[in-house]
This record gives sequence, C-alpha cells and structure tokens, in this order.
Amino acid sequence: MIPRSTDFPVSGRAHGVIRPLRGQPAEVSEPSPRDQQGARADRRTRITVLVALAANLLIAVAKAVGGVLSGSPALLSEAAHSVADGFNEVFLLAALRRSRRPADRRHPFGYGKERFFWSLLAAVGIFVMGGCFSFFQGVEALRQGARETTGGYVAGLTVLGVALLAEGASLLRALYQVRRRGGGRAALRDPALRTVVAEDGTAVLGVTLAIAGMAAHLATGQVVWEASASLAIGALLVYVAYRLGREARDQLIGEAADPELSGRIHALLRAQPEIDCVAALFTMRLGLDSTLVAARIDLVPGLDSERVEEAADRIKRSLAATFPAADQIFLDITDRPAGGTGQSPAATGERGGA
Repeated sequence: MIPRSTDFPVSGRAHGVIRPLRGQPAEVSEPSPRDQQGARADRRTRITVLVALAANLLIAVAKAVGGVLSGSPALLSEAAHSVADGFNEVFLLAALRRSRRPADRRHPFGYGKERFFWSLLAAVGIFVMGGCFSFFQGVEALRQGARETTGGYVAGLTVLGVALLAEGASLLRALYQVRRRGGGRAALRDPALRTVVAEDGTAVLGVTLAIAGMAAHLATGQVVWEASASLAIGALLVYVAYRLGREARDQLIGEAADPELSGRIHALLRAQPEIDCVAALFTMRLGLDSTLVAARIDLVPGLDSERVEEAADRIKRSLAATFPAADQIFLDITDRPAGGTGQSPAATGERGGA
C-alpha cells in the first residue's frame, strides 16, 4: 500500500509529490527554448516601449511649452497625459528587465509577477498624473475662464497636430508588435505590451479631443468647449487606468490559468491509467509564460511505492511536454473525499480552481 497525504509539500518526492520542473532554485542551468523565445519577445517589446517613451518625452515638452504660452487647459491636460505616459514607460522597462530574473532561495518561483506589479504602478500613474490633473485643468478653466490669442491657437493646434502624428506612429508600432504575437487577446496577455497599446490608443483619442476643444473655442469664443475637452480627457484616462489596474491586480494576487488550459490538464491527468480520480486541480499564473499546477489525485488500488514514483515521473514529463507553460508541477496523493469531487472548489471552478 502507498502512504496518503493531504498536504502540498514544496519539494521532495515523499507521498508521491513531484518536484518543480526547474529543480532547486540555486542550481544554474542553460536557458530553455521557451525562456529564449520569451527573451526574444521581450526584446521586441522593449523596442516598442522605447519608441513610445521617446515620443512621449518629446511631445510632453512641446505640449507643456505650447500650453503655457497659449494658456490652453486642453493642451496642458495633454501635457500631463504625456508626462504620465513617459513615467509609465520607465515602469514598463523595469518590468521587462526584472521579471526575467532567475529563481532564487528567496523567490523559488521566480520573479514573473514583477511584470504585473510594475504594470499596476503604471495604471496608478495614469490615474494620478494624467486623469486627476486633467480634471483639475478643466475645473479651473470653467471657474476662472481662459484667454487665448490667435497666435496661441495656432501654436496649440500645431503642437497637437504634430503630437497626433507621433502618437499615431507609436500606436502603429505597438499594434505591429501585437500582430507579431498572433493578435487578439492572447497577444495582449503581456501587461507591458497591453499597457503601451492602451496608452497610445488613449493618447490618439485624447489629442483628437483636445484639437476639437481648441477648434470649438476658437470658433465660438467659449472656453467651456476646451474645459469640456479637458474633463473628457480626464474621464478617459481614469477609465483606462481602472481597466489596466484591475487586470494587473487580478494577475498580481494570483490568477488561475485559462479555463481551456485547466480543462486540458485535468483531462490529461484523468486519462492516466494509474489515476482513479482527480480530486482537485489548482492552477496559478506565476508570470507571462510560467504556470503553477497543483493536483490532488486518487490512485487506483494496489500500487506499491516504486510504481507510484515511476508513474509520478512519467506524468510529470507528459504534462511538461504537452503544456510547456506548466513549469511548476506538484502532485499530491490523497484519498477521494466523501461524496466525490462535486463539492471541491477546484471542481466547481470557484476560488481560482478549474
């Protein structure tokens, strides 16, 4: 008979537990093909972020100078928007560099979640530096009014026109990167790339609103149009910051793998001849291309300890070969709970199970 356990030991092979595929964190090994592919993708994303950073820094200076000279609240709001985006690109560069550090004793599962942390800071930056300042400019313009000369309008609209071209070019670069990764939602799983696309798309829309506000102000002489554009830019930035922050929060606190992937892992485990039932399956994304898989399984009766170890090693290799992203795999041999698996949080999909 084999020993039974209900625990999830971190290492060791007692009770049929499988060690993580990467082994002990302190060991030094050559990068796997999956790691090399991820590093190449990061280099392409880094170029996209650097392009966005250069565009935002140049545009922020131009908008700020034009906004001060013309007194345009919409232009000053756009300057704050570009400054916020510039800081956020610095956060994203830190995310790309730090998230690829290898695992160590203090962080045995690696640093993949650094990507989510810095993306959360970027969302906060959009909210504070962009959204809140835009609201402030809009309210101040409504309260005090704003006077602009014809030269101020010309300078402001010229700066915004150049900004629209630069932001559009940066957005095209980001969309090109999305297409190279296959397009769709799967390509936007990378929080760094997702943030750049959201920032550039918001910037193009924000500049368009600022141009419309300044043009309406010029045509009517009513500052309410520019103030409204500034408030609209602020509302847009707050919404984008909320969406990006929510995505980063879910990933940071521990998000389950996609239901389709979890279902395929469950089916593969259930198909093994040594497994009588899968009592529970838990998954969690540890990084962009790293997933933890922990399963409680009930084995068929009559297996001795040697056969358990052989089966565990074979199942581990089968999972690793079929699902390369599942690089941290743990199996726990346990008795089937009374009443089957219907009440298991993992079986019902609750609490991140699948």
